[in-house]
Amino acid sequence: MRVIFMGTPEFSVPVLEALVGAGHEIAAVYCQPPRPAGRGQKDRPTPVHASARALGLDVRHPTSLKSDAEAAAFAALDADIAVVVAYGLILPQRVLDAPRKGCLNIHASLLPRWRGAAPIHRAILSGDAETGVCIMQMEAGLDTGPVLLRAATPIGAEETTGELHDRLSALGARTIVEALATLDSLTPVPQPEEGVTYAAKIDKAEAAIDWSRPAADLIRQINGLSPFPGAWVTWNGERLKLLAARAASGQGTPGTMLDDALTIACGTGALQLTRLQRAGKAAQPAADFLRGNALSKGERL
Repeated sequence: MRVIFMGTPEFSVPVLEALVGAGHEIAAVYCQPPRPAGRGQKDRPTPVHASARALGLDVRHPTSLKSDAEAAAFAALDADIAVVVAYGLILPQRVLDAPRKGCLNIHASLLPRWRGAAPIHRAILSGDAETGVCIMQMEAGLDTGPVLLRAATPIGAEETTGELHDRLSALGARTIVEALATLDSLTPVPQPEEGVTYAAKIDKAEAAIDWSRPAADLIRQINGLSPFPGAWVTWNGERLKLLAARAASGQGTPGTMLDDALTIACGTGALQLTRLQRAGKAAQPAADFLRGNALSKGERL
């Protein structure tokens, strides 16, 4: 097919590469504009922009699609279909209507659960047993369109948002290739009204650790906010990010180290930290962190 691809972050890159690998003609790639980044605050292209450029594709990054000129330029691409994944701009109705077969969105949840901005984070934070991707026909509402194809996957007990992000990106790439190959035989299924939840954008205020909470809740908080924004505690006057944790046995005063291996008492039960990051330093596995930092039994975070 002749495809317009619309995506911006790293999550979208495997999808673009899969579409090219499957032999589809990419009429153009739309992504967010380059933005200042790094110490020099020079404009840096988005991951999709960089990937598309490496593939020799036409890249466009308008700040809006609402103008007559942008809508006309989009329609002039004469596409069979548009594939949208984590693009970041609202698509006006005339843009949605321009491709002959409409616009398909890859959403990283099992709709109607977790419509919205942060479905991967929210699935882990809520303790969901499974998640997945849906190929959805786009309409004006927020992730409300009928679903053409879905693929589910279990969430690991110790899986972080970063790890699940990568798995769902690959799963979305495989599923959209399957959807386009079988598009004419797929039946759009309207989303049920029951079970609708919204994945609100992550607020950094959610990242502070309260050791009085149960261990199971704190494990979900630590793993669900890893790698960004990163759950944190204060240690030796600095902010220490906790990037991975698992269940452990033990009990004691909340926030107290129960051994020399980063097992920490919670309001109920205990957890063991397996990955940490000091301010201004690289993230480290627990064993490496302990070799360079003294944290011992009885100390409190």
